[in-house]
Amino acid sequence: MLERKRILVSGGAGFVGSHLVDKLMARGHEVTVVDNYFTGRKANIEHWVGHPNFDIIRHDVINPIMVEVDQIYHLACPASPPHYQYNPIKTIKTNTMGTLNMLGLARRVRARLLMASTSEVYGDPEMHPQQEEYWGHVNPIGPRACYDEGKRVSETMCYAYAHQAGVDVRVARIFNTFGPRMHPKDGRVVSNFIIQALKNEPITIYGDGSQTRSFQYVEVSSLWIFMFWTYIL
Repeated sequence: MLERKRILVSGGAGFVGSHLVDKLMARGHEVTVVDNYFTGRKANIEHWVGHPNFDIIRHDVINPIMVEVDQIYHLACPASPPHYQYNPIKTIKTNTMGTLNMLGLARRVRARLLMASTSEVYGDPEMHPQQEEYWGHVNPIGPRACYDEGKRVSETMCYAYAHQAGVDVRVARIFNTFGPRMHPKDGRVVSNFIIQALKNEPITIYGDGSQTRSFQYVEVSSLWIFMFWTYIL
């Protein structure tokens, strides 16, 4: 049994965040969820409401927050194109000001922080598969830039805080997630295929159909390696 920790999960009512909350709660940790419900849903975590180890705060991470915790999982940010493109300025603020606030909290309370980044930091890559040393092929003013560039600067801030302020950080570049609790109108390929199939509609194939993607299935049992990065490394 790992030592019980006080853990903050920003974006914990979202698709990926809520599965992480389930995993942390099942391991006996004290979990506080911070979410503004822009894309997250309370239904994803309502089964923990009333548990003595669980708390939820309706809060937007672009505003500072002060809680005493040992670890921070920073997942707050819309990840599907229709959601992050709906309000690109809000997306940029979440990635910049939100990450800055989470890093500031980690520094003040001496917590370890894991920031959920994305494969989109590689832009439209010219290397397949991408190695971590690859810097990507990006468009800083394109339609996805609010998310792509927001995550890139989030990574930069994490390592600036690590090098200058000694904050213990981890960055996980997550690829194309799908699984239970995914919003049916997420807008990414797996949900689009499923919805079109259920409606007996033609399946939309983008480009010439020869593209490849790396997908990550997300539910409670698939999150062990995600937690490994934070606890062990």
